[in-house]
Amino acid sequence: MPLRDHFHPPLSTRRHWHSFHHAWATCLSFDLNHQLPEGYFAEPNVQFGIEIDVAAFEEANGKSANGRDATSCWTPPDPLLTIPLTLATDIIEVLVYSGEAGPTLAGAIELVSPANKDRPENRDAFISKCATYVQGGVGLAMVDVVTSRSRNLHHDFVARLGERAPRLDSELYAAAYRPVERDKQAKLDIWQEPLAIGRPLPDMPLWLRGGLCLQIHLEETYERTSEEIRIPRNGA
Repeated sequence: MPLRDHFHPPLSTRRHWHSFHHAWATCLSFDLNHQLPEGYFAEPNVQFGIEIDVAAFEEANGKSANGRDATSCWTPPDPLLTIPLTLATDIIEVLVYSGEAGPTLAGAIELVSPANKDRPENRDAFISKCATYVQGGVGLAMVDVVTSRSRNLHHDFVARLGERAPRLDSELYAAAYRPVERDKQAKLDIWQEPLAIGRPLPDMPLWLRGGLCLQIHLEETYERTSEEIRIPRNGA
């Protein structure tokens, strides 16, 4: 089943893109769980319109977040500096854990959303999260089928790490990243594939911490998701 444009009519007026991405992340996690050996598991993590926890807001009535009288608690000195903070925007990902010694993150698949691409601070937050994954030895894959924003986060991500990836002709893409040590030096292996509306999706590798490699069945899971939420093959 070829890739459809979920962000413009006619499909965008008949199905919500965020519902599809949520279902796709779930389907991807099901598929990975069929591949994973004992001791590993995959699960989707999908959050839209992320807001700071209400407990972190200052109370104007002199009470602390736990309801106690603020005067009865230790009061720290005023902060040296207060600056704006950009929180991570939409999170649409599949996380793979090794559960042998308690859940330890081993790999992640990031499905890009329009909010991840729409302004510099949001792009920076997304790229920073991805950099934290690979710099911590976590295998990563990134899939961008967003047609309503043209920024290529894969190029930005590789540039953040101090390198430049070969330019892709398409703004839509799938990429995979493997942190690995060779000759006593940390390296990052990179795979990248252009995507296009009307074309099938490729399979991509997902390298887990420790060396296990999974096959990300993008086309198979995309088709299954489309069928489960009843999107006709013509996208209408």
